[in-house]
Amino acid sequence: MKIEHVALNVADPAALAEWYVEHLGMRIARRSEEPVCCRFLADSSGQSLLEVYRNDRAPVPAYAAADPLVLHVAFCSRDVRADRDRLVAAGATVVEDAHVLPNGDELAMLRDPWGLALQLMRRAEPMVRA
Repeated sequence: MKIEHVALNVADPAALAEWYVEHLGMRIARRSEEPVCCRFLADSSGQSLLEVYRNDRAPVPAYAAADPLVLHVAFCSRDVRADRDRLVAAGATVVEDAHVLPNGDELAMLRDPWGLALQLMRRAEPMVRA
């Protein structure tokens, strides 16, 4: 089986989606307003989807209070430090600054403007094609 999407209940899916499109290079693959505001965001490969929605039947998790090790969305980056700087200028905050792991992978952990943890990752040996 293949994963189609991962879904997150967020406070403002329309605004979050716009920010991800503008700053993370995603595109809106599908949208709805009723009965639930929802955006399906496709990555640059078109193979992965992130659904962001607002459904009042469930609480929006306190993403900003959760440790990023509990939940984060990881993005491939060719230049972790440049992407970190660009995203911080757009309203993201640094949780863990860019560093290189013993295996040669480089990563940084940020939070988007709504508190969701974003990991920027440059793998020494790519695991997926960007």
